[in-house]
Amino acid sequence: MIDENIKHVINGDYIVIPIETGYIKPNEDLSSIINPARELMENGDYLVIAETPISVSQGRLVDEAEYTPSLTAKFLTTVWSKYLWGYILGPLLKIKKRTIKNLRRLPEETKAHKEVVLQLYGLKHALKPASEAGIDLSNAPGTCVSLLPEDPEKVACEIKEDIGKDVCVMIIDTDATYMKNGKYFTGLPIAIDGIKADMGFFGYVKGQLSENMGSTPLGCSEKISVEEGLKIANIAEDYQKSLSTEMKTIHSVKKVLGTSESEVTIEALDSITHTPAVIIRKIN
Repeated sequence: MIDENIKHVINGDYIVIPIETGYIKPNEDLSSIINPARELMENGDYLVIAETPISVSQGRLVDEAEYTPSLTAKFLTTVWSKYLWGYILGPLLKIKKRTIKNLRRLPEETKAHKEVVLQLYGLKHALKPASEAGIDLSNAPGTCVSLLPEDPEKVACEIKEDIGKDVCVMIIDTDATYMKNGKYFTGLPIAIDGIKADMGFFGYVKGQLSENMGSTPLGCSEKISVEEGLKIANIAEDYQKSLSTEMKTIHSVKKVLGTSESEVTIEALDSITHTPAVIIRKIN
């Protein structure tokens, strides 16, 4: 089991132990995650890490203010995402009401964001009305965004080696994995073996007509089944959803930090407690 003095919650047959840190800054190492994990983890545990702190630590930040929106980006933002998806396709396909609300109030800065998606990931991802290519707008300073981590499987293996125990390290993204006819897929550019990835907009549309399986495992230190990976990823996501400091979307920033999206500083991000990872342990 676990020492009652260690912060934890019970989720079904699992114990969830949060790893709390300050804001992991660009090009900073992951010792604030690895050191407590090494101390708290037991053989057989899972360490589930959100993708954004990995990306930021790798310096995978892009300043969207440096991008000038093209006519295509402007069309995709205003006509395609805000109006066609916000008022017609979104309600028709019964996407989340929160997503529809956010689409209808897309700010002017979204045009530069679409340009970033177009240039770095192409039209297949830019056609997605929101949360394109796993780019995170909510946990980066100023007008920066973070891209998905580079080679998350390799990162997971390196973290496991640093911990030095027989554990499973997984890096996840909250963007969905879907299932249809027993096949798993995601719009995200990367995912673990067994999940068809890089489907972009087409995966998103197909996903609305399929079963949403929850968060997507991007990389894992072990070869595990998709079913096991999804189960553990969703236990971690359940814990994150319970936190008052969760910044799931860019619209959460003002509520959590008390500042507008474009005025977010590293100091402001560092002023709150972050939970970039959780340890998940099966109850024997």
